[in-house]
Amino acid sequence: MSNVTVFTHPLIKHKLTLLRDVETGPKDFRELVKEISMLMAYEVTRDLELKEMEIQTPLQKTTGYKLEGKKLGLVPILRAGLGMVDGMLSILPAAKVGHIGLYRDPESLSPVEYYCKLPTDISERDIFLLDPMLATGGSATAAIQFLKNRGCKNIKLVNIIASPEGVAVIEKDHPDVHIYIAGLDEKLDDHGYILPGLGDAGDRLFGTK
Repeated sequence: MSNVTVFTHPLIKHKLTLLRDVETGPKDFRELVKEISMLMAYEVTRDLELKEMEIQTPLQKTTGYKLEGKKLGLVPILRAGLGMVDGMLSILPAAKVGHIGLYRDPESLSPVEYYCKLPTDISERDIFLLDPMLATGGSATAAIQFLKNRGCKNIKLVNIIASPEGVAVIEKDHPDVHIYIAGLDEKLDDHGYILPGLGDAGDRLFGTK
């Protein structure tokens, strides 16, 4: 898994444990998703380019660094991906936000796009595709392809937990996309749920179950 980064930071591990707990209610679940996303933002932006610049401190001139000015975009996969946006925006406040909505066709089982609203300059931006869970990989690989069809060239997939099966799908379909994961779990069950997982992220975020 050369194109996969699994986080080992103690704060992320601690918060991920709380996130998994069945006793964690929607309010705390939302706050934990936001906090984990914010912590992950530090790592997923590690390769942003910098340029030197001269500034004047209160005492003297010195050389500092400033982001090169690359345009960034956050694209959550609806609906659970919405929970990760605020945490990422707290670190990347200038990023523009698009949205992709997918559902699975009950007969073909293929992901179908039902909503897509992206910045008009999306093809010029480095994209962080957000979804708390990478299970079968079907929705994520479809969303990546939708973005590529619209001219996006630099896409990173950011997930809180993932299954080995989902990771394998992305690596096969999109070997150019780096995957960032807070926790890599054991496997999928017979119904496509991640084990040990955390249940349905969307339901737990919005209290719909």
